[in-house]
Amino acid sequence: MSSVKKYINRDLSWLEFNRRVLEEAEDPGTPLLERLQFLSIVQSNLDEFMSVRVAGLQAQSKAGYSKTDFTGYTPQGLLKRLMKRSVRMVREQYRTYRELLRLLAREGVSLASYADLQQEQQQILTEHFKQIVYPVLTPMAVDQSRPFPLVHSKEQYLAVVLKRENGGTAEDEEEEETYCAIVQVPSILARTVLVPGRRNSRKLVYLLLEDLIKEHIGLLFSGYRVVAVHAFRATRNSDLTPNEEGADDLLQEIEKELRRRQRGLPVRLEVEKGIHSEALDLLKDELELSEEFIDEIDGPLDLGFLSKFASSLPNYDHLRYPKYEPVYPEEFDDTDDILSVLREKDVLVYHPYESFEIVNDFVLQAAADPDVLAIKMTLYRVNVNSVLIQALSSAAESGKQVTVVVEIKARFDEARNIAWARQLEKSGCHVVYGLVGLKTHAKITLVVRKEDAALRRYVHVGTGNYNESTARFYTDAGLFTSHPAIGADATALFNEMTGYSTPHLWSAFAVAPVGLKPKLFELIDREIANAQAGKTARIVAKMNSLSNQSMIDKLYEASRAGVKIDLIVRGVCCLRPGVPELSENIRVVSIVDRYLEHARILAVSAGGNEEVYMSSADWMTRNLNRRVELMCPVYDKGLRLMLMNVLQMNLADNVKARELQPTGSYARVTNHLAPLRSQFEAADIPLWKSVAAAFDS
Repeated sequence: MSSVKKYINRDLSWLEFNRRVLEEAEDPGTPLLERLQFLSIVQSNLDEFMSVRVAGLQAQSKAGYSKTDFTGYTPQGLLKRLMKRSVRMVREQYRTYRELLRLLAREGVSLASYADLQQEQQQILTEHFKQIVYPVLTPMAVDQSRPFPLVHSKEQYLAVVLKRENGGTAEDEEEEETYCAIVQVPSILARTVLVPGRRNSRKLVYLLLEDLIKEHIGLLFSGYRVVAVHAFRATRNSDLTPNEEGADDLLQEIEKELRRRQRGLPVRLEVEKGIHSEALDLLKDELELSEEFIDEIDGPLDLGFLSKFASSLPNYDHLRYPKYEPVYPEEFDDTDDILSVLREKDVLVYHPYESFEIVNDFVLQAAADPDVLAIKMTLYRVNVNSVLIQALSSAAESGKQVTVVVEIKARFDEARNIAWARQLEKSGCHVVYGLVGLKTHAKITLVVRKEDAALRRYVHVGTGNYNESTARFYTDAGLFTSHPAIGADATALFNEMTGYSTPHLWSAFAVAPVGLKPKLFELIDREIANAQAGKTARIVAKMNSLSNQSMIDKLYEASRAGVKIDLIVRGVCCLRPGVPELSENIRVVSIVDRYLEHARILAVSAGGNEEVYMSSADWMTRNLNRRVELMCPVYDKGLRLMLMNVLQMNLADNVKARELQPTGSYARVTNHLAPLRSQFEAADIPLWKSVAAAFDS
């Protein structure tokens, strides 16, 4: 088969994923305010896609690079297709937005236009503008002495077209000289302004900040009259390209790149529908974007504001998902000594159903324990006011050896991670900024404790970041263990990341960029051999993305050999399932629901002796070849069954699961079985923790 038929393009697959998110916003079965949240996610996803993936393709195209990728696309051809599809998606996004506003108005909440407000309300808002908004605004004229200002990426601006007051008569009005200026809509202020209520009304009415500014924009330009004022928003290339090899100080190099990010080349321009031609011509010339990268929007720019708006509405819980409070893992209910439990058994936790507090408590207890000698940890994305940062700082200040590998190249979290790194260093922690040329994406904590004249190692391995905030809406697994083989490998891994140790002969772990991919191939090859020998041969893998060509080819090989393969891939999937004589034994499902599916789990039948692994890595080229990633076996049989339950629930989902078709499109899973929504089913913790489904069912 030709490569075009064998593989689905990564970026086109990503657009299909964002469409599945948009479908959740369109689904009348999703609570109304949650639909607004999904619409906000569509916006933020598309922003990042444009600033990274589309930006990279533009750079290749401008450089004259025209080689096809393994899916058969040149940068130029792919760009055209992506922009056409994204424009269609944006149109659908705004149709959904208008529909949701109509439904919200029925519930007593509306986003009004200024003209619809009563005179008394307008007067109060005028005073609000003068007192709160006006002092923050800065008009920036564009003329020969004042060049076009720097337009920050993904910030909203107003393009203002002006003429002088009394500049001419009605007959020669078209001949009057026009002037252009730009005003930034301040992101430091709330995007929505609560309008004072009408008499005897309980309805909530809001006005968008940019509409309030537009209505009073003339106050910024005395002596001129406003001809037109329209919003615009530019997205710039946000992918950092630090010179790691030549940098004397990697932290300073990343800080320099962060300053450059706002000056990255423009990738996309969004303009308000009906924008004045002179303003549009000015923006085209200054940003140097062709028509295909300019999108005229019929509605407010940047629907990302809907997330805060929806979450801040008071007394509207009936329009949200029912509240779910994570439970503390029952294994630790009867003790305050976490480590004593781990001396007896391994413990598996599954977020967000089980509380992330157990991870915080694990590190807090280690920090306060006088017998703990060392704590070592990797940090990729950490929440604001992190308990873990405070615990590590406290441990270092008390004299413990604390080593923290902080990945300061984590995209869009670079500035925050730099701040954490400096705070940890001030506390006496040994901070390592990752490895040159690699991102450290592994999620692991090692605690070394003195016990009975010997040392015991306690380890936490996770599939997700050490982030208390995202742990409330990401599904991730975490393993707590004192298994000697895992402890020894954890020590060796930190030695490799912080020192000059040669690659370790791992007894438990598989570690990228050297050993993870060969280990995965070894496991798949064993299933192939079992299938050829007539034994049970099955692979179930759960991940965020699958795009590495050689991994896909290996799965195709396994399918042709008769291995039954089920893949649970939330986002990008370049593998084309269900193709006769290629992938007819492969099924791919994607689940988009209340929580973000984020866990990476692999189960192989191993000839009837099932093996289960947890990992930080997706099966993408960057994860397998350019990152420090970790895959850890789950040795305890009971815990393996728990993770297999999670996989089986995902595969049985017939409410929120979509199945990837050979065409590259997705179709909702439908069957005659009772409805099963895996995320809601997983909330019943006794179910997945104690009832093991048959692995080969």
